[in-house]
Amino acid sequence: MHEEHKENMHHDHGKHAGHSTSAFKRKFWVCLLLSVPVVVLNYTTLSFPGSIYLPLILSSIIFFYGGWIFIASAYRELKARSPGMMTLIALAISVAYSYSVIVTFFGGGDALFWELATLITIMLLGHWLEMRAVSGAQSALKELTKLLPDRAEVVRGGATEIILLAELKKGDMVLVKPGGRVPADGVVADGVSDVDESIATGESRPVPKKTGDGVIAGTINGDGALKVTITKIGEETFLAGVMRLVAEAQGSKSRLQLLSDKAAYYLTIVAVVAGGVTLAVWLAFADAAFAVNRMVAVLVIACPHALGLAVPLVASISTTKAARNGFLVRRRLALETARDVDIVLFDKTGTLTTGAFGVTRVIAAPGVREADVLRYAASVNVSSEHPLAKAIVAEARQRGVALSEAKNFQRIPGKGVRADIGGTEVITGSVSFAEERGIAFGALQGEIDVLMREGKTINLVVKDGALLGALALADVIREESREAIKTLTAFGVRTAMITGDTENVAKWVAKELGIGEYFARVLPDEKSEKVKLLQAKGQRVAMVGDGVNDAPALAQADVGIAIGAGTNVAIESAGIILVRNDPRDVVRIIRLSRLTYAKMMQNLFWATGYNIVAIPLAAGVLVSKGILLQPALAAVFMSLSTVIVAVNALLLARRRI
Repeated sequence: MHEEHKENMHHDHGKHAGHSTSAFKRKFWVCLLLSVPVVVLNYTTLSFPGSIYLPLILSSIIFFYGGWIFIASAYRELKARSPGMMTLIALAISVAYSYSVIVTFFGGGDALFWELATLITIMLLGHWLEMRAVSGAQSALKELTKLLPDRAEVVRGGATEIILLAELKKGDMVLVKPGGRVPADGVVADGVSDVDESIATGESRPVPKKTGDGVIAGTINGDGALKVTITKIGEETFLAGVMRLVAEAQGSKSRLQLLSDKAAYYLTIVAVVAGGVTLAVWLAFADAAFAVNRMVAVLVIACPHALGLAVPLVASISTTKAARNGFLVRRRLALETARDVDIVLFDKTGTLTTGAFGVTRVIAAPGVREADVLRYAASVNVSSEHPLAKAIVAEARQRGVALSEAKNFQRIPGKGVRADIGGTEVITGSVSFAEERGIAFGALQGEIDVLMREGKTINLVVKDGALLGALALADVIREESREAIKTLTAFGVRTAMITGDTENVAKWVAKELGIGEYFARVLPDEKSEKVKLLQAKGQRVAMVGDGVNDAPALAQADVGIAIGAGTNVAIESAGIILVRNDPRDVVRIIRLSRLTYAKMMQNLFWATGYNIVAIPLAAGVLVSKGILLQPALAAVFMSLSTVIVAVNALLLARRRI
């Protein structure tokens, strides 16, 4: 798996005819050595037999050895009917070389061998530096492939043996020692430990693991030893899925990418026309060598290389950065659109809330302690499997309340439960159940009414026909939700909530979190209609849901975000997948989207602005003032502009989101 992925991650922008960074480096050093005598012979009066032909011989080697990369790539561009940077470079060096060969054999002007040699050498240097910058952007992903250990310690017949990772099979049980890396995705079969999952999910704190919990390949085990049953290997693992997703996202073009491609195409046409006009004008006023020199300078300096790199490199870095922060970009357009969403629509259950009931309030009748209300309620419910019962028992244990022995337990479907505790009957159940039995609420009536208006689930505790108190239960709101809503509001982004729960529940959660609007009692298949409703008002909508019953709504939204997907990277309906169940990651998406857009615009502005100044200079408009841009210097400026764009893009990797 390692090698396959490393191969897949090789990134040459499709413009270098399959040549690697090392090929450009090697060609640069060879051409540099050959260029030195060409330049020396041009600027000295050295003369020896055949000295007139030495620049031709050396320049020919440089042209065919170093320049052929550009000519081969130009052929591919023209074949694809997409002339661009390589076409300009190939045209420039071919014109300079052909003109110089003709002049050497037939006379009639000065050859441009030293210009040609230095031009090709500098172009190779520029491309080598640029490819290094690009591969630097990819290195974060390449690092992922190095995270997997080469070997795994498999438990077989009571003993352990070390095998190669390639020999690992599904169902194998492996031992992950303290500090060791998990070799493949699996489930903990035995042991307790904390696992550092930051590389896979972006979660900075170690995650506690016990029997039955899932673990991800490449993550680092803490202080405890774990026995893990392998469930996924090779291409099926979460890590492989992340790398596939990032590769797909980097292959999917965004609007800005299409814009820069179009701009690069038109710039190529402008450059060829400008070069032709420059040649024609200077032929009328100066000698042929000067005219060709000017045309070559124009073609070189106008290379839309910086423009072609401006967007893809930033996009590549942002996609990788997202993966390292626990959100996976399925569609590049989703990340690009996120910067200007008007409203974020959250599904309530499991997104803003934990999706599990919790006790939010315990109220007791006059003269009764809250602990006793909780003790009786939990003692009656201890053997029930109902989610409400489990929440009551969990609350009692958390508060350290000792339970009493309950006998003759009986469930009353849809209403409550009863049991005998210490010889007296204790009943816990709904308000309607208590009302049916004629239980008086007395002093608790007011508080119970308020809790019911908030949409809480009320569980009354009755002992021997008298009301002891009540428990208010609700789907527990995540603490992270408060921070997420607050930050989104500060960003100027509105928030809304959608839920299948009652109006009262929705109203209470929205009020608790400070959410602007909400939709209650919405059936799963109606969620996408609510998204359309918001879009009909001209709003760009980001929908955040769990990716299962929210699929149509996620697909309908301008930006679909599946939250808490864990290791499931196959959610088709979402443009972005959040590994964690943390609504604050939605804020991070918007922040990264805005940073990415800003970087792309800076790069586009630089790449186009530079050409507006550079092309006229290369054409020689300021020659009367003594300012003349030689082809080699034009190549330096062109390469410099590309490196500036690459470095600016790499700065994004250092920004915190």
